[in-house]
Amino acid sequence: MSGIKYLLDTNIIIGLLERQPVVLELFSARQVKINECAYASITRIELLSFPAISFPEKQAIESVLARMVYLAITPAIEDETIAFRRVHKTKLPDSIIAATSRHARLELLTLDKKLADKL
Repeated sequence: MSGIKYLLDTNIIIGLLERQPVVLELFSARQVKINECAYASITRIELLSFPAISFPEKQAIESVLARMVYLAITPAIEDETIAFRRVHKTKLPDSIIAATSRHARLELLTLDKKLADKL
């Protein structure tokens, strides 16, 4: 994964889509470029499975995701998720995202301070 530096948590992608100042400032301060980012498969599921999602929202999400690297759950990520969740007692989606970040050796960008503190 040459050139990929960051794994984006679901809340960061939502922040980008909504142009939240905290996320835009984070990207600016860290000089993060979208083509240096990846996302976990659980993030795609979280973003696109919202029951009230509109067609334009779905298109916007898919457009942003298309510019990043997709990281599927592998058996190694499953094992890391299990270990992480057992130790930290986090929600399953957060555990998958943290394990994906660790496994891929990518810095996790998240607005979830509790999750960030566990990495």
